[in-house]
Amino acid sequence: MRTLADIDRHPHVPHEGKTLCREAVRAIILRGRDLLLVHSKVNGDYKFPGGGVEEEEDQESALIREVAEESGGRVIGIPQPFGKVNEYDFPAEKDFASFCMTSYYYLCEIDPALGSQQLDNYEARLEFVPQWVEIDAAIEHNRALLNSGKKVERWVRRETRVLEIVRDELIR
Repeated sequence: MRTLADIDRHPHVPHEGKTLCREAVRAIILRGRDLLLVHSKVNGDYKFPGGGVEEEEDQESALIREVAEESGGRVIGIPQPFGKVNEYDFPAEKDFASFCMTSYYYLCEIDPALGSQQLDNYEARLEFVPQWVEIDAAIEHNRALLNSGKKVERWVRRETRVLEIVRDELIR
Protein backbone atom coordinates (compact mmCIF):
# COMPACT_ATOMS: atom_id res chain seq x y z
CA MET A 1 0.00 0.00 0.00
CA ARG A 2 1.33 3.45 -0.87
CA THR A 3 2.63 5.73 1.88
CA LEU A 4 0.56 8.91 2.28
CA ALA A 5 2.79 10.46 4.96
CA ASP A 6 5.52 9.84 7.51
CA ILE A 7 4.94 11.86 10.67
CA ASP A 8 7.26 12.42 13.63
CA ARG A 9 5.22 13.06 16.75
CA HIS A 10 8.25 14.76 18.34
CA PRO A 11 11.46 16.28 16.96
CA HIS A 12 14.46 13.94 16.69
CA VAL A 13 12.45 10.70 16.95
CA PRO A 14 14.70 7.89 15.68
CA HIS A 15 13.56 5.90 12.64
CA GLU A 16 16.25 3.25 13.05
CA GLY A 17 17.13 0.63 15.61
CA LYS A 18 14.79 -1.78 17.35
CA THR A 19 11.29 -0.50 16.62
CA LEU A 20 8.05 -1.43 18.35
CA CYS A 21 5.36 -1.47 15.65
CA ARG A 22 1.59 -1.28 15.94
CA GLU A 23 -0.94 -1.52 13.10
CA ALA A 24 -4.29 0.19 12.88
CA VAL A 25 -6.99 0.38 10.21
CA ARG A 26 -9.18 3.36 9.38
CA ALA A 27 -12.25 3.70 7.15
CA ILE A 28 -12.84 6.39 4.54
CA ILE A 29 -16.61 6.41 4.10
CA LEU A 30 -17.75 8.95 1.49
CA ARG A 31 -21.16 10.27 0.54
CA GLY A 32 -20.57 13.04 -2.00
CA ARG A 33 -18.48 15.71 -0.21
CA ASP A 34 -19.44 14.29 3.19
CA LEU A 35 -17.54 11.72 5.21
CA LEU A 36 -18.70 9.59 8.10
CA LEU A 37 -16.30 10.65 10.83
CA VAL A 38 -16.12 10.19 14.58
CA HIS A 39 -16.45 13.46 16.49
CA SER A 40 -15.25 13.92 20.06
CA LYS A 41 -17.77 16.08 21.90
CA VAL A 42 -15.10 16.63 24.59
CA ASN A 43 -12.13 17.69 22.42
CA GLY A 44 -13.99 18.76 19.29
CA ASP A 45 -11.83 16.88 16.78
CA TYR A 46 -12.87 14.68 13.87
CA LYS A 47 -11.27 11.33 13.08
CA PHE A 48 -11.84 8.42 10.75
CA PRO A 49 -13.54 5.39 12.33
CA GLY A 50 -10.95 2.74 13.08
CA GLY A 51 -8.43 1.42 15.52
CA GLY A 52 -5.86 -1.20 16.35
CA VAL A 53 -5.53 -4.56 14.66
CA GLU A 54 -5.69 -7.21 17.36
CA GLU A 55 -3.40 -10.22 17.49
CA GLU A 56 -4.46 -12.96 15.04
CA GLU A 57 -6.88 -10.54 13.31
CA ASP A 58 -6.49 -9.55 9.66
CA GLN A 59 -6.88 -5.93 8.58
CA GLU A 60 -10.27 -6.39 6.90
CA SER A 61 -11.76 -8.08 9.99
CA ALA A 62 -10.33 -5.34 12.22
CA LEU A 63 -11.75 -2.65 9.93
CA ILE A 64 -15.23 -4.20 9.97
CA ARG A 65 -15.10 -4.54 13.77
CA GLU A 66 -13.78 -1.02 14.37
CA VAL A 67 -16.30 0.67 12.05
CA ALA A 68 -19.12 -1.13 13.85
CA GLU A 69 -17.77 -0.29 17.32
CA GLU A 70 -17.01 3.41 16.74
CA SER A 71 -19.79 4.40 14.34
CA GLY A 72 -22.41 1.67 14.41
CA GLY A 73 -21.82 1.24 10.67
CA ARG A 74 -21.93 -2.12 8.91
CA VAL A 75 -19.33 -2.40 6.15
CA ILE A 76 -20.71 -3.83 2.92
CA GLY A 77 -18.59 -4.97 0.00
CA ILE A 78 -14.83 -5.29 -0.04
CA PRO A 79 -12.82 -2.37 1.42
CA GLN A 80 -10.37 -0.87 -1.11
CA PRO A 81 -6.84 0.12 -0.03
CA PHE A 82 -6.16 3.86 -0.16
CA GLY A 83 -2.84 4.39 1.63
CA LYS A 84 -0.95 4.28 4.90
CA VAL A 85 0.57 6.76 7.36
CA ASN A 86 3.58 5.95 9.54
CA GLU A 87 3.82 7.86 12.82
CA TYR A 88 7.08 7.72 14.75
CA ASP A 89 7.43 8.38 18.46
CA PHE A 90 9.66 7.63 21.41
CA PRO A 91 8.75 4.24 22.86
CA ALA A 92 7.36 3.75 26.35
CA GLU A 93 9.21 0.41 26.50
CA LYS A 94 12.91 0.62 27.38
CA ASP A 95 14.02 -2.21 25.06
CA PHE A 96 13.14 -0.24 21.91
CA ALA A 97 14.73 2.71 20.13
CA SER A 98 11.48 3.89 18.55
CA PHE A 99 7.75 3.30 18.19
CA CYS A 100 5.94 3.27 14.84
CA MET A 101 2.17 3.33 14.45
CA THR A 102 1.14 2.46 10.90
CA SER A 103 -2.44 3.38 10.03
CA TYR A 104 -3.87 1.70 6.93
CA TYR A 105 -6.73 3.60 5.28
CA TYR A 106 -9.43 1.83 3.26
CA LEU A 107 -12.29 3.16 1.17
CA CYS A 108 -15.47 1.54 2.48
CA GLU A 109 -19.16 1.45 1.83
CA ILE A 110 -21.58 0.98 4.70
CA ASP A 111 -25.23 0.15 5.11
CA PRO A 112 -27.10 3.50 5.28
CA ALA A 113 -28.65 2.71 8.67
CA LEU A 114 -26.24 3.12 11.59
CA GLY A 115 -26.58 0.77 14.54
CA SER A 116 -25.45 1.38 18.10
CA GLN A 117 -21.85 2.06 19.07
CA GLN A 118 -19.75 -0.16 21.32
CA LEU A 119 -17.14 2.26 22.64
CA ASP A 120 -14.01 1.53 24.65
CA ASN A 121 -13.71 3.38 27.97
CA TYR A 122 -11.49 6.16 26.55
CA GLU A 123 -13.81 6.57 23.54
CA ALA A 124 -16.83 6.91 25.84
CA ARG A 125 -14.89 9.37 28.01
CA LEU A 126 -14.15 11.47 24.90
CA GLU A 127 -17.85 11.18 23.93
CA PHE A 128 -17.28 9.83 20.43
CA VAL A 129 -20.28 10.22 18.13
CA PRO A 130 -20.54 9.34 14.43
CA GLN A 131 -21.33 12.32 12.19
CA TRP A 132 -21.62 12.95 8.47
CA VAL A 133 -19.43 16.00 7.95
CA GLU A 134 -18.61 18.03 4.85
CA ILE A 135 -14.89 17.44 4.25
CA ASP A 136 -13.79 21.10 4.15
CA ALA A 137 -15.62 21.76 7.43
CA ALA A 138 -13.84 18.81 9.10
CA ILE A 139 -10.45 19.99 7.81
CA GLU A 140 -11.09 23.57 8.89
CA HIS A 141 -12.24 22.48 12.33
CA ASN A 142 -9.23 20.18 12.92
CA ARG A 143 -6.82 22.84 11.55
CA ALA A 144 -8.25 25.38 14.01
CA LEU A 145 -7.61 22.94 16.86
CA LEU A 146 -4.04 22.32 15.68
CA ASN A 147 -3.39 26.08 15.43
CA SER A 148 -5.05 26.92 18.76
CA GLY A 149 -1.95 26.18 20.84
CA LYS A 150 -4.02 23.83 23.02
CA LYS A 151 -3.00 20.23 23.54
CA VAL A 152 -4.75 18.02 20.99
CA GLU A 153 -5.00 14.26 20.68
CA ARG A 154 -2.05 12.69 18.84
CA TRP A 155 -4.27 11.58 15.96
CA VAL A 156 -5.51 15.05 14.95
CA ARG A 157 -2.44 15.87 12.85
CA ARG A 158 -2.54 12.51 11.06
CA GLU A 159 -6.28 12.60 10.41
CA THR A 160 -6.16 16.18 9.13
CA ARG A 161 -3.39 15.28 6.68
CA VAL A 162 -5.38 12.31 5.36
CA LEU A 163 -8.55 14.42 5.11
CA GLU A 164 -6.61 16.85 2.90
CA ILE A 165 -5.33 14.01 0.68
CA VAL A 166 -8.83 12.52 0.39
CA ARG A 167 -10.23 15.94 -0.57
CA ASP A 168 -7.49 16.57 -3.15
CA GLU A 169 -7.57 13.09 -4.73
CA LEU A 170 -11.15 11.88 -4.40
CA ILE A 171 -13.40 14.91 -4.13
CA ARG A 172 -11.93 17.74 -6.22
